[in-house]
Amino acid sequence: MAKLVLAIDDDKYVHHIIEESLAGFCKIIHAKDGDEGLRLTNKYNPDIILLDIEMPGMSGYDVCKAIKHSESTQDIPVMFLSSKIELSDRVKGYSVGASDYITKPFNAEELIARIKVLYEYRQQCAKLKLDIAKANKTAEIAMTESGDMGRIMRYVGQSYHANNFQSLSEHFFAFFAPLNLDVVVVFWYQGTGVFYSQQSGVCPLEQELLEQHRQAQRFVDIGSSTIINYPKVSLLIKNMPVDNDALYGRYKDLFPHILEVTNEKVITMERSESSYEQAAQISTALQDIVKQLTTQNIEQNKSTKVFIEQLHELDCAIKLQQTQANPADLTLYISQLDQTMQLFVSANSDLAFIKYQLKQVAESRNELISNLRTKAEAAKVNTNHHSDIELF
Repeated sequence: MAKLVLAIDDDKYVHHIIEESLAGFCKIIHAKDGDEGLRLTNKYNPDIILLDIEMPGMSGYDVCKAIKHSESTQDIPVMFLSSKIELSDRVKGYSVGASDYITKPFNAEELIARIKVLYEYRQQCAKLKLDIAKANKTAEIAMTESGDMGRIMRYVGQSYHANNFQSLSEHFFAFFAPLNLDVVVVFWYQGTGVFYSQQSGVCPLEQELLEQHRQAQRFVDIGSSTIINYPKVSLLIKNMPVDNDALYGRYKDLFPHILEVTNEKVITMERSESSYEQAAQISTALQDIVKQLTTQNIEQNKSTKVFIEQLHELDCAIKLQQTQANPADLTLYISQLDQTMQLFVSANSDLAFIKYQLKQVAESRNELISNLRTKAEAAKVNTNHHSDIELF
């Protein structure tokens, strides 16, 4: 876990609480203000920085900006510790580069848990950055001769054959790679957010911002970042060129096309999942009916057999006593029993036919589900073949 944590706060009591909370968990160094915090940051390069917002001299926001503007320290996760609880304060913290935000007072368990998340987040970033240069170069070569519309059409084809969010997110990020944009995407699937990041893990504050702004307007600018919202997908661009009006305008015109396609894809995936579930439920229900009817048919066969035996015995008894009975009455009685027997036989035949029909329906439903799954797997296998098509 995190070996070195730097706490920057002008309150000695807060330093004492941090020391007690993290005792035995990691090593802590302390700074009483922003200037000292920056010096210790450059000297020790800590794994995590805990930063107060309101301090004499440099504010926490200014300190965070300085840390993120320095190439040697910009990858250090910063967690704000503040009594400010408004969303606007969290948004401002994110806009200057913070990765998390915790309000005072806090408890030790929460602080340790958040530090663990940030440390894992930094480890993921370090690991992923080893492959970023190579991945970006490959993507740039592949897209050099393709215009915006060509890449959009390619993404449309690739997304059509994507059968899970991992595959869909890979195609999604491949579109943005040549643009040198660092993006985070969330798919709102059946009411739950499924998050993916292009170049690093999704830090807690990024996830919180996307969730908080889900119902906001289509475009939300936060410093140099932009959130674009659709009902089933939201995109966070962490390095949007807001200072370049021409490029910014081009991206605002271009990205909705990709997000509209992605939005419809998520809707289709939800419907497909629902169809699978419904078909499976119908198949299960029909199988239960077949079992019930089979049992009923067995019982019906037993009852019919008993009735036929009883009828035969009764017929024999009556024939023996025919000399003592009215012949017309005996004939009528035997005829009625014969008719009743025929009803039993007919009902048994109908029941067997119904069971056969339901069995056929159940087999058809099972075949439907099997075919759908086979087609989905075949489409997944063919995804790479379609991704190589050159449109322009």
